[in-house]
Amino acid sequence: MNSSSEVGRKLGSVRRMLRDNNLSGVRLRGVDWFAWATAGGSNVVLLTSDSGIAEVLITADEAFVLTDNIEAERLAIEELPAEGYRVWQGPWHDPDRREFFVKELTHAGLIASDRPSGKELPLPRELMTLKRCLEPEEIERYRALGREAAEAMTETLEAARQGWTGYELAAYGASALWKRGIHPALTLVGDERRLPVYRHATASADLIGDRAMLVFCARRHGLFANLTRFVMFREPTAREVRMKHDLAAIEAEIFAASRPGVTLSHMFDVMKTSYAKFGYPEELEKHHQGGSCGYLSREEVARPDSQSQIAENMALAWNPSLIGTKIEDTVLVTKNGLEILTHDPRWPTFYAEDRMRPDYLVHL
Repeated sequence: MNSSSEVGRKLGSVRRMLRDNNLSGVRLRGVDWFAWATAGGSNVVLLTSDSGIAEVLITADEAFVLTDNIEAERLAIEELPAEGYRVWQGPWHDPDRREFFVKELTHAGLIASDRPSGKELPLPRELMTLKRCLEPEEIERYRALGREAAEAMTETLEAARQGWTGYELAAYGASALWKRGIHPALTLVGDERRLPVYRHATASADLIGDRAMLVFCARRHGLFANLTRFVMFREPTAREVRMKHDLAAIEAEIFAASRPGVTLSHMFDVMKTSYAKFGYPEELEKHHQGGSCGYLSREEVARPDSQSQIAENMALAWNPSLIGTKIEDTVLVTKNGLEILTHDPRWPTFYAEDRMRPDYLVHL
């Protein structure tokens, strides 16, 4: 697909927002917003940064990527679309030069930003909403990312061994993602001992033991694919099987409610009711349940006061959990229902309501 067309539509939307809000310009500094504005470009060097080594500046008739002389050539060649943006570079040791350029280009007028500084204003709500509803080109990038992230998960857990530490499992997963050009933004490992204790079990030196959970937040072109899978080195117990089916039933009710126009606060209520219905009224309090995603691993987590609405072409990542188990995939809201993006047909599945869901991968 043509990234120039995507960038052109986005620039048009931003400029309408500028006119409607009497703004002279918008500065997009965050890793998420940079990727959105540049059709999947990256301003990341340090992977843990929220804002990178370049930013986007859009005015009524100009569009620039602002950076320093260290990064300008590489960005122009490797990260930016062929059309839409000019690159401005300043000396790495003189950040005031950039501020002077921005002030001159915008005639010292009002500027909005995703990360406001000084007298800058927050981004208007309509632009935040626009970012969460994906363009056709973004959806194609997301489908490829979801498929490959799921393949990396399968590759990792098929290779996993009982005697590995959590660090080794996370390292294998990160390698499987990197070789597909995917940033391992998060690789959680719940090992046999810690899995029932911590919902957010970061990798540790503990042996993974008889069972383990692996979680990916996998980023490419700025988009996040979120998924969770389990590996076992024994047959699952009757309790584990029952909880697996109960959790899938809770998720099925969440999926059924995930329709355009529904608020995230309503989704929270659906989850609360569903947990109680299946006999787990306290579990909702022990971990967040996910929400909308896209250029962040969660654009917004569903809470009782969340007024944002689900919309067509929005990505969602719900992650209901019970003690010692969780279920999570990234899905796309379409006019025909939900499309699961993080799917690898090699992974074992079981039937839950009207769809197949990921089962435990058992090594015997």
